[in-house]
Amino acid sequence: MTSLSQHQSNDYTKLLLEGDSGTGKTGSLASLVGAGYRLRILDMDNGLDALKAFVLRDCPERIDNVEYRTLRDKRKATAEGSVVDGTPKAFVAALKMLDRWRYTADDGTEVDLGVPATWGPDCILVTDSLTFLAHSAYDWAEPLAPRSREGRFDNRTIYRIAQDALEGAVALQTSEYFKTNVIVISHIKYIENPDGTKKGYPTTVGAALSPQIPTYFNTVAQCRSVNGKRTIRTAATALLDLKNPKPFEAAAEYDISDGLAKFFATLRAAPAPAPKAVTSLRRV
Repeated sequence: MTSLSQHQSNDYTKLLLEGDSGTGKTGSLASLVGAGYRLRILDMDNGLDALKAFVLRDCPERIDNVEYRTLRDKRKATAEGSVVDGTPKAFVAALKMLDRWRYTADDGTEVDLGVPATWGPDCILVTDSLTFLAHSAYDWAEPLAPRSREGRFDNRTIYRIAQDALEGAVALQTSEYFKTNVIVISHIKYIENPDGTKKGYPTTVGAALSPQIPTYFNTVAQCRSVNGKRTIRTAATALLDLKNPKPFEAAAEYDISDGLAKFFATLRAAPAPAPKAVTSLRRV
């Protein structure tokens, strides 16, 4: 018999963190570093500036607890607009990192942190952001679409390939077999539903997949800015369906400066003191 007391929800948090641009999503991760978590970030946005600044200000002794890899396809300008320069590689590289966090850094350092699915409860895998991971998935899928002899293709095929691959990446990270904490950061896309109502969903490839992404997460929160005050909201709003596994303990809203750390402390046990690193890592 499997008792409910054995459920893994006390060990791992899988959080979808949504917010409009400029609401402090990436910077809010700093409080988790201060709380003792080790962060490994799939940096699809190339936007860790705020996180670095806050960590250096609040807990500089823990900056080496943050490991990242920036993955963006090189682009070039053409008469038809900006296009990928060469073969799209960012999405495939991100999938490989989800399987095993191993790569050669720009300075020649060989980094191998093993299999993310085995990192345990004191580590957090961060995808920043789902929005730009979706862009890379589309770029990766475009060359895969069947073409006619005239070179034409059905754009819907690209969307379908990219959506299936992106959904698979989310399903992997939120699986019960993926034994580490997960935060997926996303911008918000506001979509009009068939009944005429408008709702906010994570930005993905096209509109069809966006409403499906939150179903993979038991915890969904929102970073927002109201009258210049930035907060992390855990209670649903008229535009956004949020999920809080412990609504009777967690606050409906936290200040962004320490909100994620307080929310995580409500959801699960605090991380154990991290052992000294034995691998040379890149600093944020």
